[in-house]
Amino acid sequence: MPTNQPAPFTADDYRARMARAGESAAAAGLAGVLVAPGPDMVHLTGYAPPADTERLTLLVIAADRDPVLVVPTLEAPDAEKAVGAPALTLRDWTDGKDPYEVTAPLLDERGRFGISDNAWAMHLLGLQQRLPGTSYASLTQALPMLRAVKDAHELARLAAAGAAADAAYEEILKVRFSGRKETDVAADLARLLTEHGHSQVDFTVVGSGPNGANPHHEAGSRTIEHGDMVVLDFGGLMHGYGSDTSRTVHVGEPTAEEQRVHDIVREAQEAGCAAVRPGVACQEIDRAARAVITEFGYGERFIHRTGHGIGVTTHEPPYMIEGEEQPLVPGMCFSVEPGIYLPGRFGVRIEDIVTVTEDGGRRLNATARELAIVE
Repeated sequence: MPTNQPAPFTADDYRARMARAGESAAAAGLAGVLVAPGPDMVHLTGYAPPADTERLTLLVIAADRDPVLVVPTLEAPDAEKAVGAPALTLRDWTDGKDPYEVTAPLLDERGRFGISDNAWAMHLLGLQQRLPGTSYASLTQALPMLRAVKDAHELARLAAAGAAADAAYEEILKVRFSGRKETDVAADLARLLTEHGHSQVDFTVVGSGPNGANPHHEAGSRTIEHGDMVVLDFGGLMHGYGSDTSRTVHVGEPTAEEQRVHDIVREAQEAGCAAVRPGVACQEIDRAARAVITEFGYGERFIHRTGHGIGVTTHEPPYMIEGEEQPLVPGMCFSVEPGIYLPGRFGVRIEDIVTVTEDGGRRLNATARELAIVE
């Protein structure tokens, strides 16, 4: 089990993130950012309050004032212990009091604010009732790149998570597939991710034979057979940051067609990774990978985007899809995962996490992309 621990984030790290969030909000014409419990709050403050609490908890980042965290009084002691707390002013409110009375003075009464997608509707409505001149936009729409560019400490965590997922893949190749259920192999993958340092396993897709033609197939009771193509897609969180990788294996020797389809996907994945460099629009990564698959006549069988961002969650902006013109910036991290899916027969997907560097891109997964043969 890994023993190396990444350098801890500091109050200065969180202070810098909140400052960037405020600057980004101003550049987008917003009066500020309102962050509810969830990934954005963890990223910006290091504080992880109960995500399902009905009590208003809100990080307010507004122009010309220090960030303020509004918390229920009973949660204040935990908030004060957060690593990012020294970069914050805490305002608490007690049960039976109006939390919007505490929050309203922190907001421009005619401002437009970005607010977390997962904020409770009753809190948004409460703010609107208290400040009818305000307006709001979801953070995904208003500031989609809020968490997209990673710093050196974040990149180190993502690299470690990718290496741990690679180690799990190398070991899963040694287990027997034939005669076992998909759920058995999925359980092996989950165990291996945990053994190699993951604190949370988010998904273990095992799509054998015709099930591999469903990109998000959940591992089921189907018994894997000799001659099956098997799509493996697995990942989770390690040191608070995500892993996500896909490889396709074959039980016994593949047919010529199966090998050919796998080779096409591998070539498409290589083209997508090769297209990564600063300044290139996200959609160009999708175009590069999709062009290869289309050239070989399987364009209609590539039925999803080429990639998604990754960080404190395994799916987040930016997205590698046609129409996304956001330019790539050093420090962005995302998947490159083209696939071909032949309904009723089999599927193939190959996925690596890639980070944008100053002069290109670097993969955070290093396992072989050739079609592996398993028993």
